[in-house]
Amino acid sequence: MPLVPFEPLRNVDRWRKEFDRFFNEGLPSMFGFQQEFAGPRVDVFETDTEVVCQCEIPGLEKKEDVDIHVENNALVIQGNINKFNEVKDEQVYRRERYTGRFYRTVPLPADVEAEGTTASYRNGILEVRMPKSKQQTRRRIDVQFH
Repeated sequence: MPLVPFEPLRNVDRWRKEFDRFFNEGLPSMFGFQQEFAGPRVDVFETDTEVVCQCEIPGLEKKEDVDIHVENNALVIQGNINKFNEVKDEQVYRRERYTGRFYRTVPLPADVEAEGTTASYRNGILEVRMPKSKQQTRRRIDVQFH
């Protein structure tokens, strides 16, 4: 029998994720509502020396379109996806791609240092690398476009 560490809030986090998924995906689709963009989808993982967050944000054109900062052990990503190739509404059959403002706060699994944080954007994926640390500060992060 494997030993499992005692984590009393593990189920609460799973329930919160299921409630979020239900109210963001399940409920709007049951009533035919068009879902608003809830923020970019992210993958967060850590290595021995850093925490890495990969965000799916297609449509960014320049580094001024996104603002990233680390605050209170969380990564805050916000910005604007601009419309290009405007089409008249009467000619649109389906509109699913999101344009407009977005915002996402991602809790981090470890304390990170804002000073050494880097961000790069390639092929619609924003990757933020944050070195692990004990200090928590806030600093704007410059995005390098390729």
